[in-house]
Amino acid sequence: MYTLKKSLGQHFLIDDSISVRIAEALKERSFTQLLEVGPGGGALTQHLIHLPGVDFKTVEIDEEKVEYLLKTYPALNNKIITASMLEMNRPFEGQFTVVGNFPYNISTQIVFKIIEWRNEVDTMIGMFQKEVAIRIAAKPGNKDYGILSVLAGAFFNIEYLFEVSENAFNPPPKVKSAVIRLVNAGNPFQIENYARFLWLVKTSFGQRRKQLKNPLKSYFSSADLQDPIFTKRAEQLSVEDYVALMKRIK
Repeated sequence: MYTLKKSLGQHFLIDDSISVRIAEALKERSFTQLLEVGPGGGALTQHLIHLPGVDFKTVEIDEEKVEYLLKTYPALNNKIITASMLEMNRPFEGQFTVVGNFPYNISTQIVFKIIEWRNEVDTMIGMFQKEVAIRIAAKPGNKDYGILSVLAGAFFNIEYLFEVSENAFNPPPKVKSAVIRLVNAGNPFQIENYARFLWLVKTSFGQRRKQLKNPLKSYFSSADLQDPIFTKRAEQLSVEDYVALMKRIK
């Protein structure tokens, strides 16, 4: 068998009905290339290996799990990438879909990686700690709305699919989980300089409880700062608002 490694944030899915729901959600959109992140003991993997017409790969950093998966599912031969998803290169040429029961300790970083791959990732379905899933899917004006909400919402349509009980895992985590779906929307806000946009959003949320004129006063003219938008807090601005602000930076 295999051992659980807390250092890797491992909680293995044991409720097969959840794996089936994720696999069914995947099938709602067509794809020919699929990357699974963090297969663990293969609970979800077993429903993905033989999808017809799909080039399947999975990424797993834990060599013990890789050995177990290859023994248990021989069809995975030459389909496992032994690496960190955060450090790997794009696994396919062209468009692909990403799915996974993401390790909680790197789940937000995985979303940043998906955004980095936004020109290639058509769809992502991922299981997150519930509070992280809520933050990603939050809308402007909500207390959970933050950096991830803005950045993911700039390039993807976000759906909160369903919640998952602690008892669906071994060992049971101390928090509930939730599955969300990101569907590529292209670049609807015409963001040409992502690094600049990322900087603006992070700077704005750096003092999220204060009016925007506080974190941003050094980057706009005195005349610009008279605009009522600077009396708002970061969580009150939409993606469109941030794009408009970016164009006005001195």
